[in-house]
Amino acid sequence: MIDQKDDINYLQDTLSFWKMISEEQRDILQQTILKKHLVVGESMHSNSEQCSGLFLISKGQVRAYIISESGKEITLYRLFERDICIFSASCIMKNIAFDIYVEVEKDTQAYLIPTAVFHKLSKESLPIQSFTNQLMASRFTEVMWIMEQALFMSFDKRLANFLMEQTVLEDSDVLPITHERIANHLGTAREVVTRMLKYFCDEGIVTLGRGTITIRDKEKLTMLIER
Repeated sequence: MIDQKDDINYLQDTLSFWKMISEEQRDILQQTILKKHLVVGESMHSNSEQCSGLFLISKGQVRAYIISESGKEITLYRLFERDICIFSASCIMKNIAFDIYVEVEKDTQAYLIPTAVFHKLSKESLPIQSFTNQLMASRFTEVMWIMEQALFMSFDKRLANFLMEQTVLEDSDVLPITHERIANHLGTAREVVTRMLKYFCDEGIVTLGRGTITIRDKEKLTMLIER
């Protein structure tokens, strides 16, 4: 049950439909929403059969990804503070015929609207239906952008772009990440990542350490991205 002022303010700010639904519907949400603490590596959603509900991220970082038939992972998008994880409620959405996995990358605080509650209110409320449709459209736009990168962008440019994004997320030029983890994000083999990082190292762009990558020349990375 949610009854703290800060919690209510968060819901009002994050759920655009909050002021457009009835007081009774808001009461239902307040009484049924759960506060969750999720730790690094924990699964928020592992397949189409696990349907926890709608997660609202209040703090932390999670990623949504798919796994190919060959077992390779590729990150579709990441979620941060005030983002909403729609695919953790995918079982109430028609025609979602593929599995999306969601895992915690940094310790995360979240609110969870249980599936049954979200489904019931969605059927009753046009503002909630509109909110869901807009959220789905936004997420699929991100997915299509990632797929366009994977299909049409050279790997050196994709890797350069990923490393630059990581420096922003970590607020540091020293990135605590393995080659295997990068491969999982980019949907390729670890050997491909290692080979390209070795090239970056030879060019003076990065320095490679045990479980770390240090960015030495952001200007060259930017040139790779923009060429």
